[in-house]
Amino acid sequence: MKTSLSFKNINRLAIPAILAGIAEPVISATDAAIVGNLSLNGTEALAAVGIVGSFLSALIWILGQTRSAISAIISQYLGAGKLEELKNLPAQAIYLNVGLSIVILLSTIFFVDGIFKLYNASGLVLEYSIAYYNIRVWGFPFTLFTFAIFGIFRGLQNTFWPMIVALIGAVTNVGLDFTLVYGVSGWIEPMHIQGAAWASLISQALMAVVSLVLLLWKTEVSLKLRFPLHPELYRLVGMALNLFVRSVALNTAIYFSNAFATDYGTTYIAAQTIALNLWMFSAFFIDGYASSGNIISGKLLGAKKYDQLWLLSKKVVVYGLVVSLFLMFVGWLFYEPLGLIFTKDQEVLYKFKEIFFIVLLVQPINAIAFIFDGIFKGLGEMKYLRNVLLSATFLGFLPVLFLCDYFGLELYGIWIAFAVWASIRGGALVYKFRKMIKPKILLPF
Repeated sequence: MKTSLSFKNINRLAIPAILAGIAEPVISATDAAIVGNLSLNGTEALAAVGIVGSFLSALIWILGQTRSAISAIISQYLGAGKLEELKNLPAQAIYLNVGLSIVILLSTIFFVDGIFKLYNASGLVLEYSIAYYNIRVWGFPFTLFTFAIFGIFRGLQNTFWPMIVALIGAVTNVGLDFTLVYGVSGWIEPMHIQGAAWASLISQALMAVVSLVLLLWKTEVSLKLRFPLHPELYRLVGMALNLFVRSVALNTAIYFSNAFATDYGTTYIAAQTIALNLWMFSAFFIDGYASSGNIISGKLLGAKKYDQLWLLSKKVVVYGLVVSLFLMFVGWLFYEPLGLIFTKDQEVLYKFKEIFFIVLLVQPINAIAFIFDGIFKGLGEMKYLRNVLLSATFLGFLPVLFLCDYFGLELYGIWIAFAVWASIRGGALVYKFRKMIKPKILLPF
């Protein structure tokens, strides 16, 4: 089966993946923007959404890594022409994903107070964090169920239906945020930060239902659980465990960034929440090309087409860099208005504007790191991804963060540490890819 590496085919996968990818940060950013503009304790509510969003993102991305593992295995079998051999695997992977999510959910809801105190939350910020989390956490199983289905579609080289699901969720969340947070006169009482949590929960449940309908309607995948366990399930679990450790390392960096910002003060964590939301938005935007690299690389590896794999890496890196430069330009153009979306608090805006330029400058480095991250997931090289993130976090991010904190750089220090973190990730992945693939290619480069 021939795989086209044309601009049209790569973007056929990348553009829907971009729209699907940005839906998750849009949901979080919408919650932050809506509550941050509340007249009653808006800054405290914004800080709480940032803290809870950080913790939930950690849980989702730690346990949601089965999506990449499922996608990698399915795409490799598709490239090798052996897709029929996987018919029992998707259902087993989905049940595994949902079961894990329920275990984690039940193990956190009894320790909410202690969890957010670890983020240095106190007083009204802690109270709001607990109220927001106790509602939104119930969307966790829905999200992991949806992620597993997205992995199946991606392995089948289809990013269109995940895009449709994600857009439905994002639009629903935006509408419900306005309705539930501010209320509707005579119909719905304003629910403040709890309204934002309900908006996210309802959106996540809707996305799970639509994903299920599309999977049953548009594919031949069965969700009937059959035994014995598929042999590839063990490889999937191994991949997921490596990505689990990788995500722990990734979210350790995010945790420490938010914990330090919270310790500096409410104004700092509010500004950090804005910067991190915009950084995550741009990351998922660039990640669309990482997804196309993920999807196509697995198929090319299965077909042992190393020349095309090399060409793929060159093309998606160029496209990703172009997108990152575009995001930098938009960021510079709307440097001040972007902060105003989230809050009108002048102290918060001042702190945000002080460090936003670092977020923008890191975009091209992020592009290289994210794109090769996606390619390595498609190749099934989860162990190396794990080791890279461990090194980037514990040998790069944390030492730089503590050093910058010692010299009183505050938010500057947090984002300098993120720049170092991204540089280590990108450099290590480019080096390894060249070492792995270049000796196997036949074309002269």
